Amino acid sequence: MERPVTEADLTFDHVPDTDQSFENAIAKAQHGDRLTVDDAVELLTTGTDVEGIDRRRKERVLEAADRRRAEVVGEEVTFVANLNNNVTTACNVGCLFCNFKDAAHTFERDADVETQGFTKTPAESREIVADAVERGIYEVTSVSGLHPGFALDDEHLEILRDHPRPKEVNFKPPAQYATDPGTYVEQIEAMSVDGVHVHSMTPEEAYHARRGTDWSYEEVYRRLKEAGLDTVPGTAAEILVDEVRDVICPGKIDTQGWLEAMEAAANVGLGLTATIMYGHVENEAHRALHLKRVRDLQERIDGAITEFVPLSFVHQNTPLFEHDVVSGGASTDEDELMIAVSRLFLDNIDHVQSSWVKYGDEQGLKMLSCGADDFMGTILSEEITKRAGGEYGEFRSFADYVELIGSIGRIPVERSTDYETRRAIDPDEPPFGPELGPKADGTPLLTREERALPADD
Repeated sequence: MERPVTEADLTFDHVPDTDQSFENAIAKAQHGDRLTVDDAVELLTTGTDVEGIDRRRKERVLEAADRRRAEVVGEEVTFVANLNNNVTTACNVGCLFCNFKDAAHTFERDADVETQGFTKTPAESREIVADAVERGIYEVTSVSGLHPGFALDDEHLEILRDHPRPKEVNFKPPAQYATDPGTYVEQIEAMSVDGVHVHSMTPEEAYHARRGTDWSYEEVYRRLKEAGLDTVPGTAAEILVDEVRDVICPGKIDTQGWLEAMEAAANVGLGLTATIMYGHVENEAHRALHLKRVRDLQERIDGAITEFVPLSFVHQNTPLFEHDVVSGGASTDEDELMIAVSRLFLDNIDHVQSSWVKYGDEQGLKMLSCGADDFMGTILSEEITKRAGGEYGEFRSFADYVELIGSIGRIPVERSTDYETRRAIDPDEPPFGPELGPKADGTPLLTREERALPADD
């Protein structure tokens, strides 16, 4: 039996080794000059001339990023009233960083084992979203596993049914499963309740929604937009360097495919976000290259990306950790530098998000002094990070936001997904609840009694 790859086995062509100096790189950052990949490597490492992180140099990077944040967006800290409605955990792609998925075969009617996951019908999704809209949410976010029975629409479903080699296109008829997820179009239509903003269909999901066809990404996203899709989450990016993707997600869309899908979504008029998932097998050179590819994409699509979201890898319960490919995740120093260098490097993206789900409250607030200006959303349900072993994936109330953001002397601001609509919240005028959602009236999202239970029970 072949021995599985381990952390010690990994070698990459891209390594954090530059001819630039830290002093030159920090000077460029402080002056607002556009940074190169080598500059980013120097800042992320606090200098390739030193071992480990130099804390004094790190503070200079954080200070430069915080000043840049203040210049670009001021003292507001934004957040959105939103719901996570992930449709299914069924997936058989096998990404080694993920523990959100459940083996797709366990969802079949005649499976020998009972699945630990879930699949929602379009009707169930509509009921969940409709309830959240009544409570006042502005946005529903949906990111799902790649269920073999999931097709774009009825036309796509018939194409997949007629495919001579369905296994090659990861397809099994929905009737083989205990719960039929419907089609992507049906799910998007179901979640488009009363004008709520639908934020869904990652590049990886778009790839799944065109498998077995010669359709372009533009065609896929055009049909989804007609069904009610408003913006696309730029997740599934992980690290946009294929030598890393070949290790952590060899069955997933490659770097060029991700970029192509994102550009196509922008071309049909959909807004975008972008992410990086770091702290696993990659190094600082890969992180810097990722930032460069996102910045270049933003140039090509005329600024359609509204925010950049660094996501620190949660290693517990993931195959990468269980198979000894990694021994842990990113350090706190690395987290802070990732936020800071994202702010300094991405000079064409105004907003950088701090994820309290990944970092927790205390460190999440610290990130707001390292270059970040957005503090996620209320997320009435959050499964992905919790299933990977994260400790912080729970509901966040408006009162929590007012207290937390006020504690660091910043201004809490409810926002729309595209940041175009904002409402500053007066901390002296409780109760605190959303007002920007289609049915929001300022009432808190959950009652005191409901908050006594886990929000996703």
